[in-house]
Amino acid sequence: MHFQSISQLSHLSDHAVLSGLKHAVQQDRATTAQLLSYLSETDARKLYLPLGYDSMHAYCVRELCMSEDIAFKRIRVARVARRFPRVLEAIASGRLTLSAVVALAPHLTEHTADLLDAAGHKTNAQVEVLLAERFPQPDMATLLIAGTSAAVMAPSTTTLPSSQLAVRPPVPCTRPESGISKEPLRAFQRFTPLSPGRVGLQLTLPQTTHDKLRRAQELLGHAVPTGAIAEVIDRALDALLSELERRRFAKTERPRESTPPRSHESANVRQIPASVRRAVHERDRGQCTFMSAGGRRCESRVRIEFDHVVPIARGGGSTVENLRLLCRAHNQHVAERELGANYMKGRREKAREQRGIPSRT
Repeated sequence: MHFQSISQLSHLSDHAVLSGLKHAVQQDRATTAQLLSYLSETDARKLYLPLGYDSMHAYCVRELCMSEDIAFKRIRVARVARRFPRVLEAIASGRLTLSAVVALAPHLTEHTADLLDAAGHKTNAQVEVLLAERFPQPDMATLLIAGTSAAVMAPSTTTLPSSQLAVRPPVPCTRPESGISKEPLRAFQRFTPLSPGRVGLQLTLPQTTHDKLRRAQELLGHAVPTGAIAEVIDRALDALLSELERRRFAKTERPRESTPPRSHESANVRQIPASVRRAVHERDRGQCTFMSAGGRRCESRVRIEFDHVVPIARGGGSTVENLRLLCRAHNQHVAERELGANYMKGRREKAREQRGIPSRT
């Protein structure tokens, strides 16, 4: 892509530099609006799935080389623009910024679409004031945080008394009920790489979690006499991972040999034997096995499911050879590709009805 480097601009007059800057900004806005259009269409068609990505965000970060926050913001705005197409024109003209649209997004409905006009040419701070005026919230509660900054920053090898663990009660979401989508407030947390092999973690705990942590310190008094929080959490995660892998993938250090069902017993073809789950999980390394036409394997390890290569309805069995791991997104994608989107939509709606969940249509 051709562009003028800084050295190529050094000979231009002040007027030419400012004029060129304005033109570049206008081009950037128009290009951003065009980019959002393509993102919206790609997202709506889920074109990232056959390319080996489990989400639009993963595709933008890994394939399009966007940063995580830029990808999040543009995808969010692209989805808003699909509901309110005039957002694209407002961005292209400079009336709205991406940040403004992201701030407005949770409040936008057919009845509040005038917010797009009211937020025109406003700064982020002014948009926040606008939202506070339209959707007032109660005063924030006064928070008393136990402990001092020295206690929070104490080394992990220090045993912290209960009063020195920073505790902050969760703040409930109090957005109005008038059809506005309510997004859960994320707990304050941050991972900070400190040195090779060391990562700092800062987070806010509810009182119940604090109490569990203190109880774990007490029970590990002999094994972890210092009460080091990092070691307590490490041991807790070992136990949790062991239990989750046992439930999901029948993983165990002492597997028992599976016995085939007797001839007079009717085996449930949908039930996957523990030995088969272990073998499939180990073979696929706990990762989605979907492969794009270009040979890219999906990297997702989240919401992993067992999938029958040959469906049970077509005679496929729950064997190691006929099972594979797929993430939820690619499991749905493969099912729609083989059985049809309308068929799968009907199955999902039927499942929602059986669970007592209202239809989305």
